[in-house]
Amino acid sequence: MKNYSLLLIAFLFSAGMMAQDRGDIVLDVHGTYTFSNNVNFDYGHIDIGDGFTYGAGLEFFPQKSTSVELKYLRLDTSMDVDVPNVANPGVNGDINGDGAFNYILIGGNHYFDNGNNAVPYLGGGIGMAITEGPYGGSDTNFAWEIKGGVKIKTASIVSISLQANLISTVAAAGTDTYWGYWGPVAVQDYAYSYQFGLGAIFGFNFK
Repeated sequence: MKNYSLLLIAFLFSAGMMAQDRGDIVLDVHGTYTFSNNVNFDYGHIDIGDGFTYGAGLEFFPQKSTSVELKYLRLDTSMDVDVPNVANPGVNGDINGDGAFNYILIGGNHYFDNGNNAVPYLGGGIGMAITEGPYGGSDTNFAWEIKGGVKIKTASIVSISLQANLISTVAAAGTDTYWGYWGPVAVQDYAYSYQFGLGAIFGFNFK
């Protein structure tokens, strides 16, 4: 995890350097309540509890109403893994404990600026989710996000955004077998998590 953190710092620094000659730079501090969800796969399911997602990112504006964003988010939560017990058929092989999702996402926002202090926006991003399971270790998978909200400007450098977002992690989860003309064909199966959140972002605008 330390290597990913150093890599993120380097990316944020590089993004800031590139943005200096192009427009405003905004440091965003995120805080979101994320609701629980259930992830199904071939031989079981995972109940992911609710929790608090927090993190930070940099947003820079090549145009007045369009931004490019790079951010890191972390969700600490409980995980209840329900899978069959191979050694004892008919008995569930449950694993209960705490885990976490670490998101590194790059994307952007479009602001519908009408001249008022309250500016609606829509955005999204793609990247990776580093999942820490209750069984130890970590797994890195593809992740994407969509979001929308209202940014409230103030007379100072500080702004507050009220936001709803949805982050999905896509992970390989075994294979499905299909019978074709030439016999059985194994096709990769995937599990999808959908984590919905409501929260606020404190932005610090550096001209």
